[in-house]
Amino acid sequence: MSQRMPDANTHLPEIQQLAGLMVRSVGNGSVPATTTSLVYLRAGHLVGSTYQVIRHSADLRKAGESEHRINAVATWPDAPYFTEPERAALALTDAVFTPAAPGTERVPEALFTETTKHYDDKAMATLMMTLATAGFWMNVALVSTPDPLPA
Repeated sequence: MSQRMPDANTHLPEIQQLAGLMVRSVGNGSVPATTTSLVYLRAGHLVGSTYQVIRHSADLRKAGESEHRINAVATWPDAPYFTEPERAALALTDAVFTPAAPGTERVPEALFTETTKHYDDKAMATLMMTLATAGFWMNVALVSTPDPLPA
C-alpha cells in the first residue's frame, strides 16, 4: 500500500492518544462489537473507501460473521440477515454519510426515534462516537492512501 505522506503521527503525535480514546469510548460495551463493525463497513461503502471496506470485512470474518451478512451490508435494507437494532444503526449510518436533499434533515426525527427504541442514551452516544470515529478514519485513509489495495 503506497502512502502519499509519511506517517501523520510523526507530525501530530497526539493522534495516537486521540485514536486510543476514540477506540476505548466506542468499545464500552453498550453497542455490540459486531454492530460497530457493521457501521464501519457501511460507512466505508458510502464513502468509497476500499481500505475501510477490506479492513472491516476482515474484522467481521475474524469475529465469525457469515459471508452472507458481510456481503449484504451493501444492500442491507433488502437483506434478511440483520436484527432490528442493527438495521437502526445501519439506517443512521446511511443518514449521516449520505448527503441530504436541500432543505431536509440528514437525521430526521423519525429515524432518531426509531433508533432510540433499540439503544439507550449511552448506546446512542456510543453510536454517535462510532460514526464520528468512522468519519475520522475515512478521512485519514482517503487523504493519505491513494492505493488502498496490496500490490
